[in-house]
Amino acid sequence: MIHTLHQIVWGPWLLAAFLAAGAGLSVRFRLFQILHLKGWLSRTAGSLFSGAGGGGHISQFATVCTALAATVGTGNIVGVATAITAGGPGALFWMWVSAFLGMMTAYAEVWLGIRYRFRRGDGRQVNGPMAYMERGAGSRGMAGCYALFCLLSSLGMGSMVQANSIAESLSYTFCADRRLVGAVLTALVMAVILGGVKRIAGLAEKLVPLSAGIYMAACLVIVGACFQQVPGVLLSIFKDAFRLEAAAGGAAGYGISRAVQYGLSRGVFSNEAGLGSLAVLHGTAGDTTPEEQGMWAMFEVFFDTILSCTLTALAILCTLRRSGGPPAYLDGGALTAYCFSVYFGRAGEYLIAVSMALFAFSTIIAWFYLGSQALGYLSGERGALCCYGFLYLNAVCLGCLFNLRAVWELSDILNGLMAVPNLIALLLLARRVKLPKL
Repeated sequence: MIHTLHQIVWGPWLLAAFLAAGAGLSVRFRLFQILHLKGWLSRTAGSLFSGAGGGGHISQFATVCTALAATVGTGNIVGVATAITAGGPGALFWMWVSAFLGMMTAYAEVWLGIRYRFRRGDGRQVNGPMAYMERGAGSRGMAGCYALFCLLSSLGMGSMVQANSIAESLSYTFCADRRLVGAVLTALVMAVILGGVKRIAGLAEKLVPLSAGIYMAACLVIVGACFQQVPGVLLSIFKDAFRLEAAAGGAAGYGISRAVQYGLSRGVFSNEAGLGSLAVLHGTAGDTTPEEQGMWAMFEVFFDTILSCTLTALAILCTLRRSGGPPAYLDGGALTAYCFSVYFGRAGEYLIAVSMALFAFSTIIAWFYLGSQALGYLSGERGALCCYGFLYLNAVCLGCLFNLRAVWELSDILNGLMAVPNLIALLLLARRVKLPKL
């Protein structure tokens, strides 16, 4: 039943909605993400090196790292490999498409989140989709639905699934006891979340650059080692993206449909453009403007998919092209680990295991903040927030102990349901979004 529901929610209609939203915004803003690439990059990544940036109680760099903590995760290792094995090399092309269009989707939702954020009478700040659904679209019901889906998704995709990835990776690579992993991980998560949003942002500020830097450097080493394979790999990506392959007993076009399906779905899963999560996380920024945070959201999608996911895909495809292919049973993170082991030996497997652990841990921390914000909108009672923290820690612990195939699919369903009210709100409010003056 869960599998059937997953197929319905993440069917062609939802992928088409993501594409339509991104394409509509890209046309409306005259391909701003491409034609003004130099301008918005200099105002985002460039400002970190020049010393510019936003003010407030949480630094701009910490805000960006917290947002990246939620997006740069297991999807960059497992999701890319799954997309390639299920949809072929052409899936990477459609991941690029999702990122290209998703940059404007991310800009719009973060712009609206900052523009409409507000404080309630008790001093609690409401930001992200809940704010622009209530104050912009005038629908508290839509905002409540989004908050509920986000809350439930945080207990699945944000905690149990990520913890399960850590436990499986460490137990397979280091023969670590899953119960010990669960106990240590739960204690570490508790130590962070008890410190509130400042401690979450502070940890993300240190963990994200470290984990992403180590992983991407290793990918560059692999790509550099088999540089001669890169032109052939790039050609195969573009050819496979439009491959007119027929399914058994079916019509031609099956190859394209699989590449599109897995490329777009894994792209959205990785960069989260359209889910509204980036808008919630950017609400922590202090003295800022909607335009500034919107450009940072564009950078995060660019960094996650165009840079990180592409490097993973090139490392995998170049290795397979050079080695003649992997063992038939390998998929997901195991395939990525195999490719790394070809060049780094056993150390490559260790590197993937540690990278997955760091990525997933940072995602757990970021999703706790997302879930707490959603619950804060639904109920501001301190007792409810304490109960949520208890449930979240238990979800982390349980995620380390059990096989969670059903939880994976259920969490993916909830992620898809988060997108539905968010995309509707973006459609209603798109005309109010303004571009920065570069």
